[in-house]
Amino acid sequence: MAMKLLVANRGEIAVRIIRTARELEVPTVVVYSTADADTLAVELADEAVCIGPPPPNESYLRISNVVAAGEITGCTHVHPGYGFLAENASFARACADSGLVFVGPSPDVMERMGDKVQAKQAAREAGLPVLEGSEGAVSGLEEAIAAAERSGFPVLLKAAAGGGGRGMRRVEGPSELPAAFDIAQREAVAAFGDGGLYVERLLDGARHVEVQILADGLGGVLIAGDRECSIQRRHQKLVEEAPAPHLPDATRTAMHEACARAARAWGYRSAGTFEFLVDAQSDFFFLELNARLQVEHPVTELVSGLDLVAEQLRVAQGQVLSRTGVVPANGHAIEVRVNAEDPSEGFRPSAGRLREFRMPGGPGVRLDTFCAPGVSIPPNYDSLIAKLCVWGGDRPRAVARLRRALDEAEVEGVPTTLGLFRDIVREPSFIDGRYTTSYLSDRGHLFSSLDRRTV
Repeated sequence: MAMKLLVANRGEIAVRIIRTARELEVPTVVVYSTADADTLAVELADEAVCIGPPPPNESYLRISNVVAAGEITGCTHVHPGYGFLAENASFARACADSGLVFVGPSPDVMERMGDKVQAKQAAREAGLPVLEGSEGAVSGLEEAIAAAERSGFPVLLKAAAGGGGRGMRRVEGPSELPAAFDIAQREAVAAFGDGGLYVERLLDGARHVEVQILADGLGGVLIAGDRECSIQRRHQKLVEEAPAPHLPDATRTAMHEACARAARAWGYRSAGTFEFLVDAQSDFFFLELNARLQVEHPVTELVSGLDLVAEQLRVAQGQVLSRTGVVPANGHAIEVRVNAEDPSEGFRPSAGRLREFRMPGGPGVRLDTFCAPGVSIPPNYDSLIAKLCVWGGDRPRAVARLRRALDEAEVEGVPTTLGLFRDIVREPSFIDGRYTTSYLSDRGHLFSSLDRRTV
């Protein structure tokens, strides 16, 4: 049976998936809320189905509505993108029950990787190094204190059921634990419906490096390279680049080999990203596996020549990957997330109509977006409005190209992160490519647009 693809997402990622499907001559159906009726994804897809009003829990997160859209339009496969239902095992099972093939790993693997405690245990079993901390979710404050004292302060309290900085609190010493535990638990319940927390040793001055894999579930594993994701605010990424700069060859090789072993051990299928912390000695420690396509996947595509969505669709049809092994990086790529946020106001998200939206072009520039002048940015969803990516033959040329591209960009109607990025690309430690996850908190005083209280 020929493939017909339901795109169960919105915004730039829905547009990106549809574009690959069109190149492969795969018909597409996109779901949309009433707030997104006039968006580019709806325009580009062959068909579009309204699944509810703007609130996500009444539209994009309502499994029954999304599955019904696939059923009534005769879809064979469902691509979830990232966010919303992308790592929801119940959604993947509901798709299977309705005869729809979920483009992603199996529900069992997603369930195991979605629980951070189970994921760390699976990593240990697969031989991946992990940070000291509690063996699982702690039963309460007393157990958290005991685990923290064994690991040594400072520690992080982290939500067992999710990530993205929600349900996460840094704790410097025992006296801070009670208040931090209460706040983290409430945040975890609000974000994930599960207040389970675990304790993890905090690595100050570490880097956040991730490895992109693809696996076909038939033994074939492809390592598509690594990415540096250390420039963050509130544990959420702002700038990503590939490959990770100044990573020793021995560390890079060990990370790649460890990921391939784990993917085979787990019977992994589709795209996935292993996330690690790398300390000052270049030792690496497993954080989590994101069982989906990542926001920052374009930089990997730019240096590898791969189309990760096309590979996902091959695997979903039961085919083997187009290639296996390690793909060497060709040149260097950098991505900045253009968010409708005001960095001077704690990265406060903003909604509104875009009066001007002019993005750069030229050699080595890629733009993933759903925006244009006149488009409205609704208040209901993630603040990401564009991903501006550049490629250069080496990192200095990529940085120069990004500087030029940012100077060309102009957005009016909502505040954005563009001004902050224009400062970052001129800051010496970024130009040198030597920075850690404390980059913004250490250098916030250099950036006029940044409220340092939020980094």
